[in-house]
Order: sequence, then structure tokens, then C-alpha cells
Amino acid sequence: MCGNNMSAPLPAVVPAARKATAAVIFLHGLGDTGHGWADAFAGIRSSHIKYICPHAPVMPVTLNMNMTMPSWFDIIGLSPDSQEDEHGIKQAAENVKALIDQEVKNGIPSNRIILGGFSQGPISGANKDLSILQCHGDCDPLVPLMFGSLTVERLKTLVNPANVTFKTYGGMMHSSCQQEMMDVKQFIDKLLPPVD
Repeated sequence: MCGNNMSAPLPAVVPAARKATAAVIFLHGLGDTGHGWADAFAGIRSSHIKYICPHAPVMPVTLNMNMTMPSWFDIIGLSPDSQEDEHGIKQAAENVKALIDQEVKNGIPSNRIILGGFSQGPISGANKDLSILQCHGDCDPLVPLMFGSLTVERLKTLVNPANVTFKTYGGMMHSSCQQEMMDVKQFIDKLLPPVD
């Protein structure tokens, strides 16, 4: 179900404490798995939301000397003009769509599903009314803050700029922090309030 490797393990899931009326699908970064993010969401969960953290397939990554590791698609380089793995990105998007379709079949309306991710994992859509929270550490040595700023400016041309929030965290490297997770929780809870 994930990427090019059909034997990828089932996603790490934090079930809703009561009937799930909403879902968050969150993609991890390069070389990671969904387990750590499932643990992070378990710490901030809301009782009516199911958190789904899939695992990327293991594949060679050009950027890392073709070493095999969990990756949603190949990464050729980090500069803005680097070639992109268009086929791999499209395949990853299809796999995310399959996860959304499964949750819709489980009874969760598509407008009650949030997509998110870390580093390689973020995704966006063509819906102009989409709400976006983008977070970035100001000391990130892998994905410089400048790239985050460029991304948020590009996002503002694709969706209503008033719906785009960009938060930076002082001293945070290529990781997450408690304040960021609290901001993520507030964002999710605002978009996915309880319905019963």
C-alpha cells in the first residue's frame, strides 16, 4: 500500500479513544518510520481522531549514495533546481489517496481528514480553501529555513494566503519540539472539532 514496495508494513495507528469521526494521516521523513510520529500523536491526541502514520517503502536514495532506506520517493539533490522523481512522487500521492479512500470507506468524510508530514513527508492539494500549517526550526541544517520560507511563499500562490500559517521555532534543528506539537494539536483541533 505504500510506495513501490507492496510488502511495506501496515501503518502505525493511534486509534480514536471513542468513535472516530476524523482522521490525521501523517507521513514521516526520509529514513524514518511511522512509529515515532504515532507516539508523538498519542501524546497530543483528541479522543475522536484516528492518527495514521504509514511507513515508506525501502528503496535506494540517490542523494544518499543509493543507500536503501525508507523513502516516499527518490531524492536526487537538495538544491531548488535538482531533478525530481516525478514518477515516485505520483506513486506516493496515489498511496496517500488509497489511505484516504480507505478512511472514507470506514465512514470518515474526506473533509474530516487532514494530511501532514515531516521533511520529505509534507503534501499539499489543489483546493484553494485548504488550510496549511507549516513549521520549521530556525537551526535546521538539513532543510535550511530559507527553503521553508520559499515553500510557504509558493503555497500562498496555490491556496488562499490567509489560510497559510508559517511558524518557526528558535533553536530547533531537523526535528520537532513540544511547542511545535502543541501548535499542531491546536491546528488539528480547530479543523477537526468533535461532531457528537
